[in-house]
Amino acid sequence: MQTEICEILKTSKTIAVVGISSNPSRISRNIALYLLRNGYNVVGVNPNMNFNNADGIVVYNSLKEIPHKIDIVNVFRKSEDIPFIMDDVLEIMPKTLWLQLGIRNDDAVEKVLNKGVNVIQDSCIKVEHSFCF
Repeated sequence: MQTEICEILKTSKTIAVVGISSNPSRISRNIALYLLRNGYNVVGVNPNMNFNNADGIVVYNSLKEIPHKIDIVNVFRKSEDIPFIMDDVLEIMPKTLWLQLGIRNDDAVEKVLNKGVNVIQDSCIKVEHSFCF
C-alpha cells in the first residue's frame, strides 16, 4: 500500500482540503499549509469560512464550486459526516479520496470506490508524504 500511496502523492498536483479551518492552530490548516509549501496547489472547502483566502489558499463553499480539476480530496470531517460529501466527490471525480487519521466510513466510500476513485482512510497525508519524499 505504501508504494501506491507514494505514487498518488508523486503524481498529484492539486489537493482540496475539505474542512479547512480559519484557525491557524488547527491541524487541517497546518496540513494544508504543509502541502502548499511542498509544491501542491491547495484549495480549501468550508462553507462556514467568512473569507476567501487563507494564507494563499482559496477557500470554496463546496467541492462543486472549485473551477478546476482536483487530484486528491483530503477530508477533515467526522466519520459520520462523510456520506454528506459523497455526491460532491462523485460529481468532481478526483483521482483519490483521502480521509485523514481517525476518519473512516466504509459504507460511504463504497460509492466512489465503485466508480474507480482511489480511497485512503484513517491516514495522515502529511505523515505519508514524509515517508515518500
